Amino acid sequence: MRTTIRTAGAVALAGLLAAACSGGRAASTPAAVDLSGKVRLVSYTSCDDMLAGLRQATLKNVSEWGLGNAVPFMARDTALGKQAVPEQAHSTTNVQEAGVDEPDLVKTDGKRVIAVSRGVLRVVDAATREVTGRLRLLKEEDSWAPADLLVSGDRALVLVQSGGIIPFGAMAKIRPGAEGPRYMLVDLSGPPKLIGTLSARGSHIDARQVGSTVRIVVRSQPEIAFPQQKPDATVPQMIDANREAVRTAPIDAWLPRFEIASGGESRTDRVKCEHVSHPVEFTGTSMLTVFTVDLGGSLGAVPPISVAADGDTVYGTGDSLYVTSNPNWWFRPMPVDDVAEQPATGEPTPTAEPASTGEPAAPAAGPSGTAVAPQVEPSTAPAEEVTPTPPTMVEPAETPTETPTETPTETPTETPTETPTGTVAPKSEPSGYPAETPTPTAPPEQTEVHRFDITGTGMPRYVSSGVVPGRLLNQYSLSEHAGHLRVATTSNAEVFGGAADKSSSGVYVLKADTLARVGAVTGLGKGERIYSVRFIGEVGYVVTFRQVDPLYTLDLRDPAAPKVTGELKISGYSSYLHPAGDGRLLGVGQEASDQGRVLGTQISLFDVADPTNPRLLSRFHQRNSGSDAEWDPHAFLYWPQTGLAMLPLQNYNADWRKGSSALVLKVGDGAIAKTGTIRHPGVTGKDDVAAVNPGIRRCVVIGDSVWTVSELGLKVSDAATLADQAWIPFT
Repeated sequence: MRTTIRTAGAVALAGLLAAACSGGRAASTPAAVDLSGKVRLVSYTSCDDMLAGLRQATLKNVSEWGLGNAVPFMARDTALGKQAVPEQAHSTTNVQEAGVDEPDLVKTDGKRVIAVSRGVLRVVDAATREVTGRLRLLKEEDSWAPADLLVSGDRALVLVQSGGIIPFGAMAKIRPGAEGPRYMLVDLSGPPKLIGTLSARGSHIDARQVGSTVRIVVRSQPEIAFPQQKPDATVPQMIDANREAVRTAPIDAWLPRFEIASGGESRTDRVKCEHVSHPVEFTGTSMLTVFTVDLGGSLGAVPPISVAADGDTVYGTGDSLYVTSNPNWWFRPMPVDDVAEQPATGEPTPTAEPASTGEPAAPAAGPSGTAVAPQVEPSTAPAEEVTPTPPTMVEPAETPTETPTETPTETPTETPTETPTGTVAPKSEPSGYPAETPTPTAPPEQTEVHRFDITGTGMPRYVSSGVVPGRLLNQYSLSEHAGHLRVATTSNAEVFGGAADKSSSGVYVLKADTLARVGAVTGLGKGERIYSVRFIGEVGYVVTFRQVDPLYTLDLRDPAAPKVTGELKISGYSSYLHPAGDGRLLGVGQEASDQGRVLGTQISLFDVADPTNPRLLSRFHQRNSGSDAEWDPHAFLYWPQTGLAMLPLQNYNADWRKGSSALVLKVGDGAIAKTGTIRHPGVTGKDDVAAVNPGIRRCVVIGDSVWTVSELGLKVSDAATLADQAWIPFT
């Protein structure tokens, strides 16, 4: 099978973790926490109370290797808040929720383009197409570190992650970075000037911006000095020594540390004990911290808050910030383009929890809010029967290619088993530990959801937590609407360490204020996993895949009784779904053979005006190709004013050093047509090919021009003809 970019990173990290724990014994998995019900929040009464609680919880999760829990590998999800009214119509970063900005590597207000690449921030005048400002933020040796932007008026916040993988060239490797992420506030009113820096210990999860207020989520682990173990020490002896280190660790070992530098001065501080909360059950092995930065003010003006919990995915609305996690999971699972080894299995009829009490009075609504036909039962066609589709526009690869070589993925050796009640009962393993040491078990296959109230510009409030079965795909698996949070997850998926033939997916509806469950529809995609999710108002769309792509449409009007209203099966799958006007939905993913083998990038146009009868109208297929937009939605741009859709495109076996391209499509009401491609130059001998990504990363529309962005520079093209207008190199 062929793995995606994110999977390759996760597998590489998993290999490094295994190597670090080599020596004939596998690292022990921390004890599971039972969160089968509502998670209640508790605040600490004092630092002494906090220290005692954290020590006790952490002791339960000590292994012979310390805390045996690695910092999750994060996939970067990125996207722009509204600026003052620009002189030219312009696109913004592709965000999930209107009015909620997300970090991205390029921003524009229609007058200027602001980009960060290889540690340098540049400001380009949109009219003259000249670089008017340049500021190096990172040393040359650190310039490979991932960085994104958030902008408000004449202030930019550059978010720099630490550590990571240099993915290009023969010198690709893991590089250590700073001890944590750095957040740099820059003044853009004149020549770019650094105002201050916020540095945090831990790993950057994500950030969201509402107005000029940015909320940053950081995950940290206790800074406990575990002893050097003797070569002949037994596992129980190693655990006892590590537990003693936990028992004697001070409160500062858990309190998240950060540093603020501004005006030539710096101070180091920690989150205050009174600003830390915790669920009733928690592991003590990680802490989530939410920093608040007003782009119009100064760093550190609002104190951070923390909660004793884990986190890997962030979703935000105008007044709520959600952070989710699967406790104790070693790294965040990434999508894999699976090659099915067995014939497709039949699809079960999805079921709702609890049972429906009758049809809601209002008719189902499509993406545009128009009334549609009432619900009908889901399709019961055999799995091998694929709905006839209209002709597909197929583009050959630019160079002859071969089918990608299959690469097996590693999965945990333990597979949780599902009990009749639906809870996951991990398999036990032989115990070689002292009687007082709990036997480690596999982490529960469930997702914790933590909600913060971010109303206003001051400190956020940690208000509620809940839990749902299964694991999320990404932030688009979450959506808040009309006082309810919808969560889509997959259970027992092979990519998550489960048995593929037992996997299935569901959508759970929670009360947004308490995160208590009120309804669910389960049984989606037996033997498959979720590849993409999109919630639009009271309608949900879920794509599962193993050999064919069932696109499910969901009626979510009644939170207590969500239900499947329609199902469409086509070859291949969509890994990102995007609204494209009244009753239309775009899907970006891969075409696949009858056996589930991926064949190249596929963009599909669906008619979803009637949720009971979704239809495929048209699709474009580029053989032997892939796109960043399949896993990073911010690489996709749909410009409704002209119907243009744009995304980076890579051919599997093409020499990436010789250049890159972006595909431009015209999306009509019933068809997709290729407009052309925009190409960037490749790397030259003077470029460090081990640290430069020559591929086009983003597409931006300003007026009548398309701006494409790579780490090598900006190209300006005519939006109608795609003719070259300017090349602005990043020298």
